[in-house]
Amino acid sequence: MQTLSIKEKIAYGLGDTASNIVFQTVMLFLSFFYTDIFGISPAVVGTMFLAVRILDAVTDPMMGALTDRTNTRHGKFRPYLIWLCIPFAAISVLAFTTPDLTPQGKIIYAFVTYSLLMIAYTAINIPYSALGAVLTSDPTERVSLQSYRFVCAMLGGLLVTSLTIPLVDWFGAGDKAKGYQLTIGALSILGIVLFVLCFAGTKERVTVSASKNSTLKQDFKALFKNDQWRVLCGAAMFLLIGMVLRSTLAIYYVKYYLLREELITAFVTLGMVGNILGCICSPYIAKKIGKVKAYIGLQVVAAIISIVSYFIGSEQIALAFAAYFFWSFFIQMATPLLWAKMADTVDYGEWKSGLRITGIVYSSVVFFIKLGLAIGGALAGWLLAFYGYEADAVQTESVKQGIVFSFAVYPGIASLIVAFIMRYYRLTESKVVDLQNDLNKTTQMQTAQT
Repeated sequence: MQTLSIKEKIAYGLGDTASNIVFQTVMLFLSFFYTDIFGISPAVVGTMFLAVRILDAVTDPMMGALTDRTNTRHGKFRPYLIWLCIPFAAISVLAFTTPDLTPQGKIIYAFVTYSLLMIAYTAINIPYSALGAVLTSDPTERVSLQSYRFVCAMLGGLLVTSLTIPLVDWFGAGDKAKGYQLTIGALSILGIVLFVLCFAGTKERVTVSASKNSTLKQDFKALFKNDQWRVLCGAAMFLLIGMVLRSTLAIYYVKYYLLREELITAFVTLGMVGNILGCICSPYIAKKIGKVKAYIGLQVVAAIISIVSYFIGSEQIALAFAAYFFWSFFIQMATPLLWAKMADTVDYGEWKSGLRITGIVYSSVVFFIKLGLAIGGALAGWLLAFYGYEADAVQTESVKQGIVFSFAVYPGIASLIVAFIMRYYRLTESKVVDLQNDLNKTTQMQTAQT
């Protein structure tokens, strides 16, 4: 078992600060950017978000298999942070650039650049995520590591929520299209620096060599036999559907339901503060009642808060802010637990099949996360179109009610589904320690025989 220094945990977390600058921008602002700045209809935006996931069905497992077979003096996963940080930053800027095109040209441009952005995100985020599984094999340290990671990730989100709109106004000086482009450019440069610091401050320790003598077919056969991996995939997808739907509609909720556009930055920033505090508390609740029970309970609490927020009146500003803060707090308290479980399912899969396929396990779960991201974003666009939303206009009462219902009730239902799915997850802390002991004994026997 390896105990990690606080310095290394922070260094690892800085990688997700960088990733989350883009992830949170996409989740919070990209739909609004496409509809209200670039001028694309919400129905088209929703369809585009979902259609791009077809690419992920190919690119995610390919990236996972590639990282499992990568061997350099810097390790399997760390080098990708250096190789891809600059292309990732450049494509992020392109995605928030608004060239003067015909309506059809805008759709094509948005589709191409959004596709490239998701491919770049896959290429750098999968090896980064898998890196967490090879820094330590200690289940408790894994929760702690992921807690540091997501605190840093949410700090990146805090930068996005608190600075995006002010920087857009400052850089754009009345030209929001230019403002978004320059804002993402500045944030992307910061992301490059953070990826470099993550690379320099971490070290791969857990040996990942089993898959080098296996075929891709054998790897995927072992993957689908991993029943606990299947549970995590289902939970991850529904989790992101609810989170993205609620986060995407937060701007619309404040602007068109609460009728307080000037409070958008404060609203989403308060939610991000809740995210950070939730991540900080995650290891303590996991230690007290266990990762599995804690995760299920947190989803139920988040669901209740989300659904109850439907009954908050448009004039109850303080209550609306409080509900969003506490929902963010409890939903993000569960996030480090989910990622710690991914590392545990890698160990479980090796114990069950004899193959350690870290990259493929992470890439496949990330695919379902991105599928949830896409479905949540698509639902936001489709629901806005269904209720008759018109960009930057006075909305009818039915549209307002549609926005608040979609913002509150559907995400709550998604969290309840996640809680139900996680009832089938069996890798408790004691179970993980037992199977790791079995793996160590097997390794020692193989070493003695050679």
